[in-house]
Amino acid sequence: MEKLKLHGFNNLTKSLSFNIYDICYTSPANQQKYIEYIDEAYNAERLTQILTDVADIIGAHILNIARQDYDPQGASVTMLISEDPVGYKVANTQAPGPLPETVLAHLDKSHITVHTYPESHPHFGISTFRADIDVSTCGRISPLKALNYLIHSFESDIVTMDYRVRGFTRDVSGSKLFIDHEITSIQSFLAEDTKARYQMIDVNVYQEKIFHTKMMLKEFNLDDYLFAPDDVLLTEDEREEVQEKVRQEMAEIFYGRNYAL
Repeated sequence: MEKLKLHGFNNLTKSLSFNIYDICYTSPANQQKYIEYIDEAYNAERLTQILTDVADIIGAHILNIARQDYDPQGASVTMLISEDPVGYKVANTQAPGPLPETVLAHLDKSHITVHTYPESHPHFGISTFRADIDVSTCGRISPLKALNYLIHSFESDIVTMDYRVRGFTRDVSGSKLFIDHEITSIQSFLAEDTKARYQMIDVNVYQEKIFHTKMMLKEFNLDDYLFAPDDVLLTEDEREEVQEKVRQEMAEIFYGRNYAL
């Protein structure tokens, strides 16, 4: 395919947003342990590595990293990134604070962000970990290249994704280009094994260059949703009750509505 000849810099902004959910059942005695597990599993160091890999996958170059872990839980990371390699510098400071885990990266005029939200409810025994990820790029770099890696980097039971192309750029004749690549669905950029594992729904607004896809795991095995060893020691009736709670949690998140208990 012949490359488009542009006038100056490609000013299109391509934004890819994820909400990734991991769901499990935790007994009251294990709910705090779940929060601590998530805090350790997705600390600033782990999230920094994930973003570093994303930058490599989409072809960006990291200029600077500043990261912060907080007490009692949470972390923050900021990356500066460019399209062309101009250097690499890491700064790391630590101090206490009650903030949730946050990762932020800048790609020239663009950015990569990750925020994590572990939570649980004492009455129902369901704990949910949500990671919000935004990859916004301009120029040649495409955030769609990071799709499969990010989905596999987290324990993703449910994923909602939004992709939007904003602004315009010009070709050498002066004509505006409001999108510089073909796309009919985010699903087109997913690996075949990923598409096979998930039930998916699209809501797209083609004329506005807005694409939305929701994904939920097809296969369900209750043992995959029990957090601690003593959570596994449930009676058959208790297992049925917990399974219904987990399935309801997944359905409510996937469809965006509450169902009667």
